Amino acid sequence: MAGPKWLDSEEMKAWRLYITTSVDLMKALEDDVRPFGLTMGDYQLLAMISEAPDRRLRMCDLADQLRLSRSGLTRRMDGVLSNAWVARVQDQADRRVAYAELTTKGWNLLRKVAPIHLASVRRLMIDHLTRAEVKAIGSAFEKISNNLHP
Repeated sequence: MAGPKWLDSEEMKAWRLYITTSVDLMKALEDDVRPFGLTMGDYQLLAMISEAPDRRLRMCDLADQLRLSRSGLTRRMDGVLSNAWVARVQDQADRRVAYAELTTKGWNLLRKVAPIHLASVRRLMIDHLTRAEVKAIGSAFEKISNNLHP
């Protein structure tokens, strides 16, 4: 039986930099939304709902987009529900279906935080890359995502 195919020096450098830098990047982005009472998980949840038609998304679809289990989504929803940024709404035609709906308060918060988050994404990542590097990162992570979620 053949042994493991070890990473060469370039592969190891890329892997280690990804591991350490992705953690540092997410922490820096988290620091920028924290003054608004948000975590990056909260921000991502609000942003995803805001992009849905009528700012409303089925709970099961939201869980899938956030890569959370149903119970994980329930825990993630606790803060946004208690802060009245999101409302849980039952479907009138099918009571088994529930939606997460962005409230006016949540929409106003998101409109305030989004420009700050965008500036952080640009300052911490995008502005340091060429257009070709941005495309390469997008292409690389699309391939990785397609492998993880065929």
